[in-house]
Amino acid sequence: MENTEKALRERLGAISGADGEAMERARRRQAELAKPPGSLGRLEELSVRLAGITGKVKNSPDNKVLLVFAADNGVVEEGVSSAPQSVTAAQTVNLTRGITGASSIAARLGCGLVVCDVGVNADLSAYPAVLDRKIARGTHNIAKGPAMTRDEAVRAVWTGMELATEAARGGADVLGVGEMGIGNTTTSSAVLSVFSGMPTEAVTGRGGGLTDEGYRNKLGVIRRALSVNAPDPADPLDVLAKVGGFDLAAMAGAFLGAAEMRVPAVMDGFISVAAALAAVRLCPAAADFLIPSHASAEIGYRIAMKELGLEPLFDLGMRLGEGSGCPIAMMMLDAACAAMNGMATFEEARIDDGYLEPIRAGDSFKIPGGVS
Repeated sequence: MENTEKALRERLGAISGADGEAMERARRRQAELAKPPGSLGRLEELSVRLAGITGKVKNSPDNKVLLVFAADNGVVEEGVSSAPQSVTAAQTVNLTRGITGASSIAARLGCGLVVCDVGVNADLSAYPAVLDRKIARGTHNIAKGPAMTRDEAVRAVWTGMELATEAARGGADVLGVGEMGIGNTTTSSAVLSVFSGMPTEAVTGRGGGLTDEGYRNKLGVIRRALSVNAPDPADPLDVLAKVGGFDLAAMAGAFLGAAEMRVPAVMDGFISVAAALAAVRLCPAAADFLIPSHASAEIGYRIAMKELGLEPLFDLGMRLGEGSGCPIAMMMLDAACAAMNGMATFEEARIDDGYLEPIRAGDSFKIPGGVS
């Protein structure tokens, strides 16, 4: 299928949301398991969400894959990052060597890793472990004009969708979505400001670390980018093309591809969540397939999560990116499924659950699992 905007919209239009009947069956099973109602907390919620995604009450997300999209962002010309642009290429390669934060965690926790170059400003052909899907050698400077053309934005989204669908067809039961790209907290903040309607300072943090002067400069650059480009919040592709990045657009596509294949998609930190929000604006049904991981230290993270109606699963003070939170969240999915699949019901355990009737009849508890 040709990767045109029309073809993309046709694919998105075919995506349906969570399977409500499967979720209800999962809730009923949770109520029958030999435990006090709600005693496994958000693990119960996860098991119900997984049922809605797959259509099955019992799931085993054994084949875990982290997709990392790498690209450079022209806005680094404006001094918005404390790291040089060369770090993007270096860390893209290092991810494949298993020596970055995300890749070392993924390897330890049994999570496969795919590193995809969608726009690194370097020739990485000498590193075959890096999947070459390069659209261009970095985006343009958003402070001076659009990051990319609309056709390039479509191509980036399509690329992410294809990578996710390929992984799912290859047996992946759960996908994580991460990134590598110096300057991408700036583009993510710009995108989030448009989608949320919040002022620049409310969604912009210090990224990898900026001085007070550097932070003020970053705020000014984002304001200038929004003024120069005037992205349309009602047109997600326009937003991605004007103030986004190849990495951000491809990540949005990966979330959409996961939804298309009915596979859970784990979000990482701020950049990943901004990309997930772009995906949901392109296809609202995609929200049902998102699984949060850690709370990011970036201030815009909370706003993006509020827009998505989700809460992080854990807070370890992480702010690395790369997809580093995804393998950890996948372990929580394992725990949720282990309990759902392996626990005995009251009947199987030969326990009279009559003592729980006063609790079940009360109004202070509700079996979790509704899609937020």
